[in-house]
Amino acid sequence: MLLEPSCVDQAMEELTASSFCDPKHRMIFEAMAKLSTEHSAVDIITVSTRLKAMGNLEAVGGPVALTNLSLKVGAAAHMESYISILKQKTIQRDLISASIHILKNAYDDSVNVDTLIDEAQTKVYDAIRSNIRKEVQDIGSLINEAMADIQEQQGKEGLSGVPSGFRSLDKVTMGWQRSDLIILAARPSVGKTAFALNLARNAAVDAHMPVAVFSLEMSALQLVKRLMTSESGLGADKIKGMRKLENYEWEQLDYRLKHLMESPLYIDDTPSIQLTEFRTKAKNLVKNKGVRLIVVDYLQLIQGPVELRGMREQEVAAISRTLKATAKELDVPIIALSQLSRQSVQRQGGNGKPILSDLRESGSIEQDADMVLFIHRPDYMGLSENEEDRGKAQIIIAKHRNGETCDIDMIFRKEEVKFMDTEDALDVQAGRMVESSMNNSNEAW
Repeated sequence: MLLEPSCVDQAMEELTASSFCDPKHRMIFEAMAKLSTEHSAVDIITVSTRLKAMGNLEAVGGPVALTNLSLKVGAAAHMESYISILKQKTIQRDLISASIHILKNAYDDSVNVDTLIDEAQTKVYDAIRSNIRKEVQDIGSLINEAMADIQEQQGKEGLSGVPSGFRSLDKVTMGWQRSDLIILAARPSVGKTAFALNLARNAAVDAHMPVAVFSLEMSALQLVKRLMTSESGLGADKIKGMRKLENYEWEQLDYRLKHLMESPLYIDDTPSIQLTEFRTKAKNLVKNKGVRLIVVDYLQLIQGPVELRGMREQEVAAISRTLKATAKELDVPIIALSQLSRQSVQRQGGNGKPILSDLRESGSIEQDADMVLFIHRPDYMGLSENEEDRGKAQIIIAKHRNGETCDIDMIFRKEEVKFMDTEDALDVQAGRMVESSMNNSNEAW
């Protein structure tokens, strides 16, 4: 860099002052960086002058030290190899530093184990990532890559993301996309958990994609019973044991649960899980189980950073930011359930439909989310007494960073804890009417 101007830009693009172990060399590089930023020439004289202005000339050994450095260099043509050596050594030093920090905290009984695990993973990951810089790409190569991706998609049938199992929803979203944070919000008891379980079940059973569900409100056993209700078609009262099952219903239950039992669906029901513990478990599930979708029920029950306790809005903001960062880091979609404020009920007009400002406790949830879905059920809200509207529901896509916003009509079968596309629900209803008619005819015969 002292002798060859072309080496300066190459080094500045890939190195930082921390790439050098010796503090003297760091000072020299910083002086060179300032000269480069100001578009000034970089040589022994200009670097000496800048070091003197910064008060570091004597600390590095004076002009004589710079002269000695210039006498020890190899060929400028080998610059790329020299940069590679520096980057490798930097990673080694950073890993050593991270290991010392981890070892020190591991012996400290005052440090929470979950915090220790999360910090250990983060420091090792950062040590590697911070020294691997992505090259700037020209538009031509990017267009070629995009064209290749489009060509690949043309040869594929289906979705680009994790399927929701609802054709009307997948038509808009093309599946849940990698690294997206999807917020699913509604008032209590409207069906957030039921819809989220439908999504998890459809991905795990129908698409055979590993799915993880973090349930902070309901136990794993309660969730499984809900899944059994949806899967078997039997009434919730029978699954809960309020009514006895007939012999043929036991057989029906056993037959219909086979696919669910074999599905890659993982449930964690740790109540009030710490944010750091969630991140650690999510990383392990993606790494060890190949999880493609994570569902969190629900966001406001996660415990945020200790230092933000008592400042609820900031705590929720930290939780939503971490969820988005985790989705991006793990490259999987995260569906996080969220409560709505009471304004959604008290507000006049709009047929009671929720809006983005109804998201509870923090505006950062809307900001961090790539997609926001609301569940709206007019019959539950008491907005319609029409018998025909009973069971009707709408999935409102209120925010969609990479697509359109719209309202999707669905049917909620409360007795089966199951949402269905309108067309599918009509087909099922018609089939049941035919089955009932045949049974009546047999009895009459």
